[in-house]
Amino acid sequence: MSAPTFTAALTFGELEASYLLYCKALRILIRDGLTRAKASRTVAWSRLESLHHSLPRQYHYPEQLFVLLSRELIAAS
Repeated sequence: MSAPTFTAALTFGELEASYLLYCKALRILIRDGLTRAKASRTVAWSRLESLHHSLPRQYHYPEQLFVLLSRELIAAS
């Protein structure tokens, strides 16, 4: 069994199953002070973007999530 790579194509089911993980990764990036520009170059951002393009009514655009999670972090402080 080989180690997973980030270049391998994922199925839509795998993307959906990992949605909360990608959101958690984005929260960590925000907490660590990454800018939106830097966060947009991450694997989590691209996977969230793929989910949004597939089901835009169900999944927010990553930029919207970035703003929402940033506000959440500020409110919790």
